[in-house]
Amino acid sequence: MLPLTSSYPFGTAAWLGAAVLLGLGFGFCLERAGFGSARKLTAVFYLYDMAVVKVMFTAIVTAMVGLFILSAAGLLDLSEIFVEPTHMAAQALGGLLFGAGFIVGGYCPGTAIAALATGRRDGLAFALGMLLGVLAYAELTPGLEAWISGGGSEGMTLPETTGLGRGWWTLGFVAFLAAAGWGMGRLETKFAGRRPRC
Repeated sequence: MLPLTSSYPFGTAAWLGAAVLLGLGFGFCLERAGFGSARKLTAVFYLYDMAVVKVMFTAIVTAMVGLFILSAAGLLDLSEIFVEPTHMAAQALGGLLFGAGFIVGGYCPGTAIAALATGRRDGLAFALGMLLGVLAYAELTPGLEAWISGGGSEGMTLPETTGLGRGWWTLGFVAFLAAAGWGMGRLETKFAGRRPRC
């Protein structure tokens, strides 16, 4: 759950209810932004509509800034946030599989559920494929566990790895977001002719 759970003594039912409401709100926003459409999502790969990358990168940087401010103000203990242990080979392979699935299917897990909720058949097909993948992974996990956990290390963060303070990384990502937004706007203008006419 959120790292706020240790600071605010609500019951499990209240936190689960909050999670459901946040999930519904997230799905609603995805659909309203057009991210329940595989055509909108795959437009990124043709460089004529970078909205998905803009929204996701902005969300990541906004969360980064928010966490830094809350931590600096003493309202949030960042040590309460779980950082997944780092297993380079397994995570690289997982990233490649995720990317390939995104390109072929046109959805990621969250957008597939948003598409499914609005009755899109391709969203249903992708969600079923995702479910089969999860079941296959669960069955194969005992054999893969040793390889996944082998050679792993504690969760790596940029400040810990580089020795550069969290505030400098936050400023750097804000600056990079501004530059990337400008660059993506240029790409959209350059490749506008690739946009489907139908």
